[in-house]
Amino acid sequence: MKSWLPIAPRSHFSLQNIPFGVISTNEKQHHRPAVAIGDHVLDLDAFAQGGGFRKAATLSADQLKVFSQPTLNSFAELGRPVHRIVRSYLQEVLQDSTPHPDILKDNDSLKKSALRPVSEVSLHLPFVIGDYTDFFAGRNHAHNVGTMFRGAANALQPNYNHLPVAYHGRASSVVVSGTPLRRPWGQALPAPGATEPVVRPCARLDIELEMGMFICKPNNLGSPIPVNEAEEYIFGYVLMNDWSARDIQQWEYVPLGPFNAKNFGTSISP
Repeated sequence: MKSWLPIAPRSHFSLQNIPFGVISTNEKQHHRPAVAIGDHVLDLDAFAQGGGFRKAATLSADQLKVFSQPTLNSFAELGRPVHRIVRSYLQEVLQDSTPHPDILKDNDSLKKSALRPVSEVSLHLPFVIGDYTDFFAGRNHAHNVGTMFRGAANALQPNYNHLPVAYHGRASSVVVSGTPLRRPWGQALPAPGATEPVVRPCARLDIELEMGMFICKPNNLGSPIPVNEAEEYIFGYVLMNDWSARDIQQWEYVPLGPFNAKNFGTSISP
């Protein structure tokens, strides 16, 4: 699928992708939804206000109001069918052989207001995050961390092969990539063989490259989601860095799991 907008062959943001995010600009500092296209972003608020969705007949005026919101929460709540309609329509508008050239390709006024170089925008946390669960999903990663704390012979606990090991993280400290974080303080054992902890800055700060997913619709309390329906609950994915204070974690994680070792910051891609 080729676009009339120049997109580098190795760009992560081709027409096959169309990732959603939240932006602001110097002249319009309120946060609003956008999509990435090559080295540009399409401001969905400006696009909608300028009549860009007028040929997307199945989208109502009320649904289009989500693009004036400061996060993607309202758009995500519309559900996967609407997400697919919006993505497909934007691909039609942006492809080289677009059936709607008057919408954007030949519309200099709307291009000026809605299509911006990514270098001219600031990227923000895409959602208000009410809760977040961190899964211990990668076997090699789980083995490495387990070895760090319990030795290679006991790296994986007996439950690892039977259930998705996880804990609830600190949703309020999830930040967009590039946000400065302070090195955390906490209790840690000062040396191998020590039995009394000291309070100090973390001496073993670690990173974890992970994939995060945003859930777009709720389930009723006590009502599990069948595995074969799970995809309909997923809005999209981000890269995630689960910062970890390993020396603090090693002392505090028994018996209930990590606390201060993990709650000081989690970075996600915008």
